Amino acid sequence: MSKLVSISIIQDDFKLPTPEVLQEQNLAIYDLEQNNFFQLVGFEAHDEIKLNISLSGNSLAFQIRSKTDEMLKTFFLSLTPLKQIINDYYIICESYFNAVKNLPIDKIESIDMGRKGIHNEGARVIIERLEGRINTDLETSRRIFTLVYALTYER
Repeated sequence: MSKLVSISIIQDDFKLPTPEVLQEQNLAIYDLEQNNFFQLVGFEAHDEIKLNISLSGNSLAFQIRSKTDEMLKTFFLSLTPLKQIINDYYIICESYFNAVKNLPIDKIESIDMGRKGIHNEGARVIIERLEGRINTDLETSRRIFTLVYALTYER
């Protein structure tokens, strides 16, 4: 079974996310490095994979290497199918971050349930967009969606 052993995010230094979003990004990377399923189609013999994710125009760039740094594949995914989900996620995350400061726990939990629903929707779209290129599970895809969100976040 293939898995990610290293994940790097290549971000524009002028568009770094807020501390809250950066914390979410770092947590997603940590969680991915602990547990994931990520199998590059056509390269199943590689059981340990390194992933670099960056933005290239209106696309996500996935650069995939072997554990020995051999370049395996680079491909691009359009952000267009994810734009509305990312915008919705941005809005609900802002509500969540503000709620944590001021609202009672039941209101925070309600907002968090909505946030998880949008997060799952983004993860499902990523699974669909990666079909035929990368096999992954929902939890891995959820964490990748978090990385996409952090990459596209604008203050």
